[in-house]
Amino acid sequence: DVRGGVGTGFFRDGHCSTGPTDEGRHTVCVQVTEEFLAFSKMVGNDLSTPMPQYLFPGLIPGDIWCLCAQRWVQALEEGKAPKVYLRATHVKTLQYTDLETLTSHALDLDEAE
Repeated sequence: DVRGGVGTGFFRDGHCSTGPTDEGRHTVCVQVTEEFLAFSKMVGNDLSTPMPQYLFPGLIPGDIWCLCAQRWVQALEEGKAPKVYLRATHVKTLQYTDLETLTSHALDLDEAE
């Protein structure tokens, strides 16, 4: 959960789970960085601006968030991908990238092995 108790993930339950209605595949558990937040805003997904109408405080560097798999791959291709928590990243992420790539960006590699 992010500051203010906002749950991350498509279902806002604090997990990067997914289902048939999650068209964006919010499956990659990341620790956001300033560089990633700026990139995301630049490509039209402003995650840093608070949106009180949705009880969303806005993300700040260091927050942990379930990111759409395609957005993570897009950020990766631009050299802006945030690090991932591999153990909390959903297996469906492998439909968009490979395990080796995820592993090379893992914050919890020792725990995941």
